[in-house]
Amino acid sequence: MALVLFIVIRTFLLEAFQIPSGSMERTLLAGDFLFVNKAVYGAQIPGTSARLPGFNTPHRGDVIVFAYPKDPTLSYVKRVIGVPGDIVEMRVGDVYLNGRAQEEPYVQRVDPMHDGYDPEFNWQREYLVRRSEDQRRRYHPTRDNWGPLRVPDDKYFVLGDNRDNSADSRYWGFVDVSAVKGRPLVVYFSYDRGTRDAVPWLTDIRWSRLGSLIH
Repeated sequence: MALVLFIVIRTFLLEAFQIPSGSMERTLLAGDFLFVNKAVYGAQIPGTSARLPGFNTPHRGDVIVFAYPKDPTLSYVKRVIGVPGDIVEMRVGDVYLNGRAQEEPYVQRVDPMHDGYDPEFNWQREYLVRRSEDQRRRYHPTRDNWGPLRVPDDKYFVLGDNRDNSADSRYWGFVDVSAVKGRPLVVYFSYDRGTRDAVPWLTDIRWSRLGSLIH
């Protein structure tokens, strides 16, 4: 019975997730261990593409866990910036949503002076708003200057809070609604992965982060 309850809870209600990188600093740190609420958006039934009914849908500002579009075996965690129908844009590092600049107190900038072009940004041309074919060809997005892009139906645009060190929708595109796994709830364990101790998970625990809620 205990085993059955564990399987049911892990499959449909809660799942543990570890933060492997610093793409969500300051909100989430490398070495944080989270409990993810899978029921809130409707857990996927194993072996099928069907999902249980959810209590909610991702909203702007929500932190979500999802299957990485380029490799669904990997799970990523980012913050939702745009929902279906939104127009998203970035100007000199500031996010604009439907034409309005957004206040983002959770954002961290570590290298604001390095704003470079990456060929991975080229996917954006297909979703540019109000651009001619010639303008699309001449579109030259960078890390901190891109858009405006319209978010398609059943898609989400996500960014990491650590804007200068995050591989997110700017690079690889939108997140499909079917890829969303859940919403992180709480940090149940955390340790400093940057230390060189033999057992940092035991000696370098971040006690102040244990039990902290994720916003």
